[in-house]
Amino acid sequence: DTSLTEANSFSPSMPISPSSMINQYKFEDEPELRDLFITVDDPESHITAIETFITYRVVTKTSRGEFDSSEYEVRRRYQDFLWLKSKLEEAHPTLIIPPLPEKFIMKGMVERFSDEFIETRRKALHKFLNRIADHPTLTFNEDFKIFLTAQAWELSSHKKQGPSLLSRMGQTVRAVASSVRGGVKNRPEMFTEMNDYMETFSQKINVLDKIAHRIYKEEREYFNEMKEYGPIHTLWSASEEDIADSLKGVASCIDKCCKATEKRMAGLSENLLPILHEYVLYSEILMGVLKRRDQIQGELDSRVDALANKKAEKDLFSEEIGKLEDKVECANNALKADWDRWKQNMQCDMRSTFANVAENNLRYYEE
Repeated sequence: DTSLTEANSFSPSMPISPSSMINQYKFEDEPELRDLFITVDDPESHITAIETFITYRVVTKTSRGEFDSSEYEVRRRYQDFLWLKSKLEEAHPTLIIPPLPEKFIMKGMVERFSDEFIETRRKALHKFLNRIADHPTLTFNEDFKIFLTAQAWELSSHKKQGPSLLSRMGQTVRAVASSVRGGVKNRPEMFTEMNDYMETFSQKINVLDKIAHRIYKEEREYFNEMKEYGPIHTLWSASEEDIADSLKGVASCIDKCCKATEKRMAGLSENLLPILHEYVLYSEILMGVLKRRDQIQGELDSRVDALANKKAEKDLFSEEIGKLEDKVECANNALKADWDRWKQNMQCDMRSTFANVAENNLRYYEE
């Protein structure tokens, strides 16, 4: 990004703080005034004979006319969020649906149902709903509205209505899979470039995610050692009168280092790790979206080939091809618009995240 390179030049007018540098890079398309505000909070444990689960309060405030009320409060469990995500994917197969945290997020770092785990998930679920609310198309999805407004029994009843679109689509997808396996013949260059971009992005974001986890693990080990090391000097000072003051000074210094390291770890776990992991999940979602677009294109290609071989059914095939051409065009346009929007958000998130980490590191080393 050339704008970042230029910003690095030593100019007296440039702000010194990385976080203040962020304010210079504003996108031209500022979001319009929001009319939908969602909060996920107040996690609650539920223990039954069969399972233990957590529900979260979802509070919605809105000024939209299609809502019967201006404020709603419902409770949702993780499985309800999964249902919403699957319904959005069914209804909008070539839009980029925000990722949900996995069932066991940050495995090995926190215990399931610990306060830290629940808070990490709550933040991720809050972000998931607000990303949907900010999306120009997804925000008006009917299932999203039902998720925000229906009471638990109403939502349960709605979930049972009819077979899912995804299962109905399954046969069509399988039918065209063979034509897609060999690669799409008429894929526009733009989508080939997107595919290449995502393959590289996926590799790099996964490497960054692993490095960030390794840094966090090393910091935690260093912190745990220091916590044991400080009190040893305090005890030692009691039996060494001549150097007692020096030993107490070292103990005090280690204690300050401990506190600074703890703050740095909190910065990593709250700001860096969740963002990197979210974009690891985004990379998987985008690869899936590109494959679904290719499947629609593959279906069109196979019908065009069939038309060339079957003269008798020409009219029937021509009508079907016309519909598929419209479907491909809709899929392409949806993905193009969403791609630009996603890329802009990703660059903004990455820029602010790394600047925030840099500023935290500066503070840490100064301390």
